[in-house]
Amino acid sequence: MADKKRVSLRKVLSGIVAMTTAPDPQAERDKSSIASLVAEWPLPPSATLGSALRLKGIEREIRARLPWAVRKFAKAETGRVVLRMLKTDADAFQVASATISRRLEGIETLAVLPREAEDILTISARERHKWLRDGRLKSIGTRTVKMRGRSRSVTFHVFDPRHIEDILDRDLASAWREEDAREVAENRRRGAGKAALTRAGKREPKARIAREMGSDDAAQLEGWDTFEAEGLLR
Repeated sequence: MADKKRVSLRKVLSGIVAMTTAPDPQAERDKSSIASLVAEWPLPPSATLGSALRLKGIEREIRARLPWAVRKFAKAETGRVVLRMLKTDADAFQVASATISRRLEGIETLAVLPREAEDILTISARERHKWLRDGRLKSIGTRTVKMRGRSRSVTFHVFDPRHIEDILDRDLASAWREEDAREVAENRRRGAGKAALTRAGKREPKARIAREMGSDDAAQLEGWDTFEAEGLLR
């Protein structure tokens, strides 16, 4: 009797599982009715210059032009910009698509930020500052922004993407790095020479005094034999 009850209970439970796992045709229809709307725009290599940071910067630039609620749906990927939204947001999708299309016109001329320049050229912040000061790395102006969580604004130089691309294509960063290494070595050599001259200058007075004292002793001892022979000390 107990076995029959267990079998019946097992059948009931299996029926419940089958009911809960069976697909719901209405849910499938609802899901298809809210399928995504997708728009894509090409993003040429001349815009990103092979930099993931530059790609992220372009994404931020695009999102900044969109309404706050729509920004998360726009994404910059390798070689393209994608906008994905639900069909229920068709109107917002059309507006966002037009905005992205306008912003992507001439995106290759978007100014390069300092961190982007470092990533594109594979250089350090110290090298960027040095080459900016001596004019090898040319700025096209400055930008001032207020960072989140900071009370003061931050001002930094930005660069022409074609100038950065030229440096990259000609591998000027490596040449400049070698020039800097030679300059450092030359400065060290000159510094060592100046230090040696300084040490020699400090020793010179002592040597001159010693020479003078030696010459005085020689003058006093000159003719000493004659002086002693005459017996003047007896």
